Amino acid sequence: MSRLLTFLLLLLAALPAYALESAPVVSPRARVSLVTDTDAIAAGVPFRVALRFQLAEGWHTYWKNPGDAGIPPEVTFEPLAGPIDWPAPSRVAEGTVMTYAYTGAFLLPVSMRSDGPVTLKVHGNWLVCRDICVPGEGDFGLVLPMGTPAPNAEAPLFAVHDRSVPRPSPWQASIAADGTLSVQGAAGIAKAVFIPNAAGSIDDDAPQVFSAREDGFALALKLSADFKPADGLAGILSVVDRSGQRSDLIVTAVPGAAPAAAIPLPEVLLFAFLGGLILNLMPCVFPILAMKAVGLATGLARNTARGHALFYTAGVLVSFAGLAGTLLAARSAGSAVGWGFQFQSPMFVVGMTWVLFGVGLGLSGVFQIGAGLMGIGGGLAGKGGHVGDFFTGLLAVLVATPCTAPFMGVAIAAGLAAPAAVTIVVFLAMGLGLATPYLALATIPGMGRLLPRPGRWMEVLKQALAFPMYAAAVWLLWVTSQEAGSNGVLIAGAGCVLLGFAAWAWGMGPRLLPRVLTVVAVAGAVGILTQVTAAPPGAQVAEDGVEAFSPERLTSLRTAGQPVFVNMTAAWCVTCLVNERVALRTDAVRAAFAKGKVTYLKGDWTNQSPAITAFLREFHRDGVPLYLYYPPGNGAPTELPQILTEGAVLAVLARG
Repeated sequence: MSRLLTFLLLLLAALPAYALESAPVVSPRARVSLVTDTDAIAAGVPFRVALRFQLAEGWHTYWKNPGDAGIPPEVTFEPLAGPIDWPAPSRVAEGTVMTYAYTGAFLLPVSMRSDGPVTLKVHGNWLVCRDICVPGEGDFGLVLPMGTPAPNAEAPLFAVHDRSVPRPSPWQASIAADGTLSVQGAAGIAKAVFIPNAAGSIDDDAPQVFSAREDGFALALKLSADFKPADGLAGILSVVDRSGQRSDLIVTAVPGAAPAAAIPLPEVLLFAFLGGLILNLMPCVFPILAMKAVGLATGLARNTARGHALFYTAGVLVSFAGLAGTLLAARSAGSAVGWGFQFQSPMFVVGMTWVLFGVGLGLSGVFQIGAGLMGIGGGLAGKGGHVGDFFTGLLAVLVATPCTAPFMGVAIAAGLAAPAAVTIVVFLAMGLGLATPYLALATIPGMGRLLPRPGRWMEVLKQALAFPMYAAAVWLLWVTSQEAGSNGVLIAGAGCVLLGFAAWAWGMGPRLLPRVLTVVAVAGAVGILTQVTAAPPGAQVAEDGVEAFSPERLTSLRTAGQPVFVNMTAAWCVTCLVNERVALRTDAVRAAFAKGKVTYLKGDWTNQSPAITAFLREFHRDGVPLYLYYPPGNGAPTELPQILTEGAVLAVLARG
């Protein structure tokens, strides 16, 4: 009997060697125990041991630098072990002070090696706080026998811990004497906070103001009185990218100068002017500019030409000011709108289809559109004289908004982020850029002589320019199909028939019956326009190798470390459609996507999408296109140019 009792006691003594977790120290505030990542060890093979904390809701304990208050846990291991592998903490406000702490469940692990069986003895002291702070203490033990190491039931806890440990930052950082922490190369970051390694480096409870830069971002920190910027600043940078993924990075900021606060206003105005100037080359605008130039070739007197140009410019500027005011008003009312927002309305798209179709009919000679060629523009723009010039300027802006030119993205984003008065000035600068070519031809001596002499070519060109207008109308008809479905296309087509009839009737001469028929046809078109409504949202048209964008899908792919290419586009964005044709649908790019296992996410902004608008806003964009490449792992995204080429896409994919 005594031998049996001795055997049972020895068996019970051996049980801790196979325990997955030590006996815990439990209180209403926390449960603390000792865990390992294996149940057996081999000579010289590293294994990990950790103190496991499970805190009650609302309670927290502290990081190695607790911040303004608190005491970090103190843990001693026998046998001796390496340093604690601290997970990244969070900023936790306690009244008027800021602390760096942990909540919920976490591990404080160390690494060990042994040439024989190990009897682990661990002593810990900790402090848990909520409204009050309560100390805790415990002794823990486990026995690990020799054997074949293998992950045990507690190993997944260590895997979760590893994902919470800060990794080295891939970016360069500098700290200025005024406390500005500048990070270069970090595109696409939406939020960031800095947690210093050492107490007394910064004022922990001071706000950390985040500001995006062209080459990264900056955090405005308040340095402590004893801190020496020449020594640099080390700590953890917790960043959140545009997809909502958090990354914790170990950063050491070297001494440096503070960056510029923002893009200077003169530079923003220059970008706006250049963007408006380049818009004249876009397919939406060039036919209108060409017809205005043809009017100058008729040999108008200098004063007459100048008057036409000034009224055209006035129409352009009024239209841009109206766009700026509408955008500001919509945003102040809480709407998420951006550049080209009016093309997200199917009623507006159908109306523009009819306007361009009517302009084409006038250019084709179906009806006379006023005295001379200066009245090109359609509708009110079809009137002769200065009224026609003014409304031609309005029309030029309306058809320009589906296009995006270089420099425009920076200018629009900076303008809309500035006070309202500055926003309007930025948009006026863009309008001045759009109007400048015609204004220069009409007002600068000698510029008019660059145009060919009047002749039959003018009538031929006039008729030829009708076809870009018809093509634009057909394109808008396709946009209508994307926004309003088949019913919208039917209404748009019926309106074209009515307007064609009205133009034919008007061309019969100034008699009563033709005028009545014209009015009835136009009234019928206006009446059916009110019936255009957006089609119910449906699944995006499937494309080979393309997935519909969603923030959740992007976050999932980024969490898994997958490379992602994001294309923010819209059916009414001419620049977007051209980029897709020449740069994204080529065999070389498709092959590169497949080789790199790149997931292609496409966001369709044709109709209003708050999720896409918010994503654009995070990248300081107020319109499409936007192209981003997220490399494998957790690297920051690279933003590609708005005017895209196959070579630019292949180059960014090759960099990984």
